[in-house]
Amino acid sequence: MTLPADLETRIRHLVAHEGGPRAAMLETLRSVQAAEGWVSDERLAQVAAVLGVTPAELDGVASFYSLIFRRPVGRTVILLCDGASCGLNGADAIRDAIRDRLGIGYGQTTPDGRFTLINSACVGGCDRAPAAVVGPDRTLVGPLTPALLEELIGGAP
Repeated sequence: MTLPADLETRIRHLVAHEGGPRAAMLETLRSVQAAEGWVSDERLAQVAAVLGVTPAELDGVASFYSLIFRRPVGRTVILLCDGASCGLNGADAIRDAIRDRLGIGYGQTTPDGRFTLINSACVGGCDRAPAAVVGPDRTLVGPLTPALLEELIGGAP
């Protein structure tokens, strides 16, 4: 697998406009993920070569940010807040409902590849606790209830 030309062009543009290779690392990773859904080891090494940094340096950035996915995720990612406000307002019950309904826990993806559940320290929805960010458009939802959860999951098994 080679780095697509349009992605390499995007990376070079980011380097020029972000202040150099190191300053462009996060946006580069986000661009790869936007194009491919996650950042594979092979792609990370290719991008590191274009940036002129080591794969370990780039992986350090990727692993620091919880929204850079280093393994495949489902088509719909559910970032469930487990921060203080959400925790006090029932996030554990929502997590358990997701586990019971979809058969997955934090960091897992349904066998059909539809959903991935990830815990997040904060999604910025304390006023909607318990809250989550759902889907590719990163919609903030809450307060989560079993009924709203069912609406979000739809006809999933």
